[in-house]
Amino acid sequence: MQGGVLSGTKVMKQSSPKTVRAFFSTLAEKLDPEAAEGLDAVYQFDLNGADGGQYQLQIRDGTCQVSEGTHPDPHVTLAMSGEDCLRVLNGQLSGTMVAMSGRLRISGDMGLALQLASLFPSLRP
Repeated sequence: MQGGVLSGTKVMKQSSPKTVRAFFSTLAEKLDPEAAEGLDAVYQFDLNGADGGQYQLQIRDGTCQVSEGTHPDPHVTLAMSGEDCLRVLNGQLSGTMVAMSGRLRISGDMGLALQLASLFPSLRP
């Protein structure tokens, strides 16, 4: 019986994206629409380093639109290295630990920054 090989073991998440761009390209479909109900917010990610770039998440009425570039007036901006961002988003590194170590800088609405993890529950380890 070949199908039983994985039964009883925890199957790892589908292969994690290897680049920030690949991750952000799939992020919109991971939004929990119930958690985002009634929310109207723009998250700006300013990522530096080899896997850096600028990305914006526009969350409105339970939907998420991701685009590259800089938003003129985001509600909250998260600045860190692309490598740290990818590790946090893939559940390999705690966002709290990155912030406490000074490698994550948050400006704008801190409440929205703290709410980000609850909007994308499938990303939690």
